[in-house]
Amino acid sequence: MAAPILRHFAHAHLPEGILRDTSEEFGVLARKVDNSLPDGAEKSVALRKLLEAKDAAVRAALDIRPNQD
Repeated sequence: MAAPILRHFAHAHLPEGILRDTSEEFGVLARKVDNSLPDGAEKSVALRKLLEAKDAAVRAALDIRPNQD
């Protein structure tokens, strides 16, 4: 069963381009982490911190001018 936190890695709602691409890369990694590591506290921490990193990266991508992506 997939970890509930994975729902926060959804990216289809974002506009095509750098925002969606950035979010999608983190989602791919989150699914790999979820599928490859045993359930437990450290896996939960890893996924939570990955979510925090994804959120920061998407916010950083907001500063890219449209013709830069």
